[in-house]
Amino acid sequence: MQTVVLVIHLLIAIALVGLVLIQRSEGGGLGLGGGGGGGGFMTARGTANLLTRSTAILAGCFVLTSLVLAILSGTGTSSRSIFDSLPQEETAPVEEPQPAAPTGPAAPLAQ
Repeated sequence: MQTVVLVIHLLIAIALVGLVLIQRSEGGGLGLGGGGGGGGFMTARGTANLLTRSTAILAGCFVLTSLVLAILSGTGTSSRSIFDSLPQEETAPVEEPQPAAPTGPAAPLAQ
């Protein structure tokens, strides 16, 4: 389920980026009519409205899939610490060092 939503989320993100990139910054829109002359498919204003609405719809779908992915990632897991997954090392009890036994005087070195 999570993989399907993730693929849909990625497709929406790519479509949203493409839709934003074809819009003109002046608000004129794509201008599918071919130069803004009469007799075109859509007027410049109609194209801008279509692109604006499409962007809003895709943005809403993007937010919705983001929320679904966040909910899906949190289900079925318990709150654990990363330290819980570390292997437990067996530690030997620490022994206190014993003082060294006193030794007699050292023998002279033979030459």
